[in-house]
Amino acid sequence: MAVQTEAIIYDGPANWKGADIRDSDNWNFRLTGVHIQEIKDAVKKSMDDGTDIVDLTNENFKLPTLAGELKRLYADVINGRGFFVGHGMPVADLDREEVIRAWIGIGTHLGDPLPQNAKGHIIGHVKDLRRDASDKNQRTFGTNERQPYHTDNCDIVGLLCLKTPKSGGLFSLTSSYAVYEEMMKRRPDLVKILEQPYIQDRRGEVPAGKQDTYEMAAYYQHKGRLLSVIDRNYVKAAQNHDYVPPLSQDQNDALDMLEAIAEEDGFYLDLEWQPGAFAFVHNHQMFHSRTAYEDYEDIDKMRHNLRLWLSARTGWDLHPKFEERYGEIEVGKKRGGIILPGIQLTTPMEAE
Repeated sequence: MAVQTEAIIYDGPANWKGADIRDSDNWNFRLTGVHIQEIKDAVKKSMDDGTDIVDLTNENFKLPTLAGELKRLYADVINGRGFFVGHGMPVADLDREEVIRAWIGIGTHLGDPLPQNAKGHIIGHVKDLRRDASDKNQRTFGTNERQPYHTDNCDIVGLLCLKTPKSGGLFSLTSSYAVYEEMMKRRPDLVKILEQPYIQDRRGEVPAGKQDTYEMAAYYQHKGRLLSVIDRNYVKAAQNHDYVPPLSQDQNDALDMLEAIAEEDGFYLDLEWQPGAFAFVHNHQMFHSRTAYEDYEDIDKMRHNLRLWLSARTGWDLHPKFEERYGEIEVGKKRGGIILPGIQLTTPMEAE
């Protein structure tokens, strides 16, 4: 990791381009028959013991051999490539409660599950709810529209595919390092804009003592690392407030260039999943997106993913500015998620 006067240049494994790793298999992980049986056994034991789903931990959801693999993969997510893709979750063999227990149980071996909305859901159902995407409080995951490249409000995001859409809906990853480095080559002046705060909306999920909006830059240099944190939909939503000044041309140009580079052929990695595929992604060094999709009319066939937000127990030091978005930022404590007064953790069996 070399340091320059103007910016930090990163040459580690997380600074990748899709064109260079698309044909590689070393970011894929396949569950074995032994792993699958361990998952099923852990699910059964948790139900036999009467353990509530919100009380699942890596201590009471034991995976004798898979736990070691997940520990290795966790290290690659946090300090390596920044993600991995898994295959073979037995979603067809499990009912809804069982698959949710399995997914959360696996997640607890990589971090602590966090509430993802004001209702306290620690499991997110990523599904088209046929809602109005123009609603400033409607988050895009509940529609079939394209999601621009962004990060989520947690250290690690996990997605499990239950059902695929009729067409489209590709999950895409781009290294935020690679985007930063390319922007430094083309428009270092716009990189400086991205290192300054944008006003962002909380979209109705306002923690105690906070305002409807907050300020957050897209990139922070902190303790020799580059931290990325952006969701343009929240920047756009903030513009609905009378007290928020219009974005400058430079601010818009900087976000446009970030998205354009992330979407350039050669930079991104598309993941076209089948049911049972899953991924864990480090938010501080990866951008992720989803293409628009056409879904089935039959509700039983509709695209459906399960999402986890995880707080890493041995994650990165975060810039102090992350307190505004994450609340707690100390390593080892639960940080991130949507924390509101009186929130109670729940695990809905279906999208709400």
